[in-house]
Amino acid sequence: MKVSKIEAKSFERKKLRVAAYCRVSTESDEQQNSFEAQKSHYEAWIKLHDNWEFAGLFYDLGITGTKAECRDGLQNLLLECKAGRIDYILTKSVSRFSRNTTDCISLVRELLDMNIPIYFEKENIDTGSMESELVLSILSSMAQDESRSISENNKWAIKKKFEKGSYKFSYVPYGYMRDDDGNMIINPKEADTIRYIFQSVLNGFGTDKIAKMLDARKIPTRKGGKWSGATVRDILCNEKYYGAAAFQKTYTDENFHRKRNYGEVDSFFDPEHHEPIISKDVFDRVREIIDRRATEKNVVSGDDKYQHRYVFSGKIICGECGDKFRRKIHDSGKEIAWSCRTHIQNIEKCSMKYVRDDMLKAAFVNMMNKLIYARKRLLIPLYENLSIQECDENINRIHALQAELQKMSDKKETLRKLRAQDIIDSIVFNQEMNGLESTSEEYRNEIRNLCSETNDYTELKKLIQFTNREMLTEFTDEIFEKYVSNIVIVNRNTAEFHLKCGLKIKEAL
Repeated sequence: MKVSKIEAKSFERKKLRVAAYCRVSTESDEQQNSFEAQKSHYEAWIKLHDNWEFAGLFYDLGITGTKAECRDGLQNLLLECKAGRIDYILTKSVSRFSRNTTDCISLVRELLDMNIPIYFEKENIDTGSMESELVLSILSSMAQDESRSISENNKWAIKKKFEKGSYKFSYVPYGYMRDDDGNMIINPKEADTIRYIFQSVLNGFGTDKIAKMLDARKIPTRKGGKWSGATVRDILCNEKYYGAAAFQKTYTDENFHRKRNYGEVDSFFDPEHHEPIISKDVFDRVREIIDRRATEKNVVSGDDKYQHRYVFSGKIICGECGDKFRRKIHDSGKEIAWSCRTHIQNIEKCSMKYVRDDMLKAAFVNMMNKLIYARKRLLIPLYENLSIQECDENINRIHALQAELQKMSDKKETLRKLRAQDIIDSIVFNQEMNGLESTSEEYRNEIRNLCSETNDYTELKKLIQFTNREMLTEFTDEIFEKYVSNIVIVNRNTAEFHLKCGLKIKEAL
């Protein structure tokens, strides 16, 4: 028997595509040098490994590390990972990657789902070989605390400038510019427009009309665009135009979210901060007019600006662009209609035409009468089916919560081992244990609530009880508000009523 030899084939070993991520939080010369050092370091490190292939260097300059969505370099890195062009990521430390614990854990999980580990050089952590996310969570929490400390120091310095009146706004409003020393001075051409806006209000014109008048005069905004009623309103409410300056109108909360200051933190006011464009008397007279109009329309400042003066206010949504509808008067007051706000401002951005108020009310009455008619065939069976489904969902949720409780228990055990080995100090240990115990207690409370929960589907039950009646003969605000969350205008001939019980019903207009 003759045996022949088959030579082994030589296969080229596939190289690991390695990318690096760098970030510096300011654009100072010192930090720029730090970035260049990081860049050179990782390029050299990757080239030292024969089985590594350079897959790119991604970086962010002058960008905060507390919010991942704000960093273009990091987002580009994630896009390359999703495209399958990266196998491994190097970065200096957890704090360079993210100072937000939630973001950090989320990013690590997202990358591991794509089978892409990260190596944090300073902490010597490779997420591909981690037995638990707890260590990363602790380190990320420390980084977030560091970021919060830096933020508090910056806030303290800014607050001192507020108190002295020496703080310089990062952006000067329309009507002003900066001199060579960075101080606010009047821009003569823009200042004329500001005076024209205030005088127009005193002459009886509204903000939307003033915006159209400015466009008709071919006066551009600072960015070269068109004027809007909202832009005009912002100018009329800005104290800087009579020379004053209010500091700390907004603040950053502990989760690094910017919020309007309604008294949560100290604010400061300088009545003579810079040269005024208008007098305080003119400003006050204009504000009186604005406040009086707001009172007449039942408008108040805040997020929910337009109060429910009308039953449909804030509840009609455009099915094309998603904006809300505004009440309009047509035909010299003879016809009430609702129009998409985007369509009103720019017909090219939204083509949705107005719908009549009386047609909407008639459609609601028709829709409710159909539910009254189909009560036994539609609503009652739906209620019974939801009861069965909800019961199953509750059981699944209880099982999920019990699994989470077991994870909490495992993390506590890991913490105890880390503390016993002196890897973490007692402060971090207690902080993490308290957090885990608090979360565990929340899960236990939810389990108790789910176990004792009676399958009482309040909204649907209310609707079933209401529909046990005669047909409606007219529209009433009370019935609409009780059962409808909002209305989506699909097109000019169709409205979709979103009921509070979860039903979505289309009705012809």
